[in-house]
Order: sequence, then C-alpha cells, then structure tokens
Amino acid sequence: MATPEFILALREQIGTARLWLSGATAVVIRTTSSADEVLLVRRSDNGEWTPVSGIIDPGEQPHLAALREVAEEAGVQAEVENLVLLTVTDVITYANGDQTQYIDHVFRCRWVSGEPYPADGEATEAAFFRTDALPPMSPDHARRVEIALADPVHTVLG
Repeated sequence: MATPEFILALREQIGTARLWLSGATAVVIRTTSSADEVLLVRRSDNGEWTPVSGIIDPGEQPHLAALREVAEEAGVQAEVENLVLLTVTDVITYANGDQTQYIDHVFRCRWVSGEPYPADGEATEAAFFRTDALPPMSPDHARRVEIALADPVHTVLG
C-alpha cells in the first residue's frame, strides 16, 4: 500500500510508535434495475475485501478524501450522500511493526460513473457486489457497509 510522504517523514522521527491518523471510508452504492450493489476492493496487502478507504491528507476535507480514494483505487467516480459513521479503529500493527489507529469517517456514496478496476496497485480486484451476495469481510468492514446501506438519519457514533 502506498504510504503518504507526510507519514514517511513522521516515521523518520518516531519509528514504529503508534500514529493517530484520520481515515475516510467510502461505501459506494450503485442502484441497478435488479438490485443495489456495493463497490468493494480486494486489498493487495492482505487479500481481504473491503470498501474503499484511505488516509486523509493534512488539510484535506474527509469527504473529498473518500472520493479521491474511490477514484485512485477503483477508477470510479462517486458523490457523497451522508456521513453515516464516525468511529475509532483498533490499533493496527503492520508487518514492518508500524502501529496506527484511525478516527474513521465512513461515507455513504452514490456511484456516478466508471466501471471498477484496480487502478493504483493498492487493490488486486475491484467490483460491485449485489447487497445480498457480498463476499466475506471483517466484522468492522461489514459493519461499515451495513450502516451505509441502512442510511441512518443521523451519523452513528462509535
């Protein structure tokens, strides 16, 4: 996975110590004549299916980061409909020992155009899946998709 330059610079100073970062997850929904579909990517680092997600750059608006990540990772254009979940992830320890924890902004997005493909190497596959035929996902990612599909009136906290 591509690591932003600002994180590489921080890592030079703090080593593998835990970084508190801001993340954005985009649950992109496409409505067809037969069913609703959700955009998922298969991550190149661990092979798991997930909604598109990424790190918010310094000064970047979270909703714009979500849309940027969708275009970069899956080659799809989308629009944000709602912030549906604001949560904190567990501490993540990567294979190199780096630790991070994210405040994650989960957005329900509407597909605008484009057919998904693994656009930048962060994913090995990108595809729309019918909501009744989603591949296995971690409980955290499945929860993000479930909440986005429910389209709550108010943002879910936690």
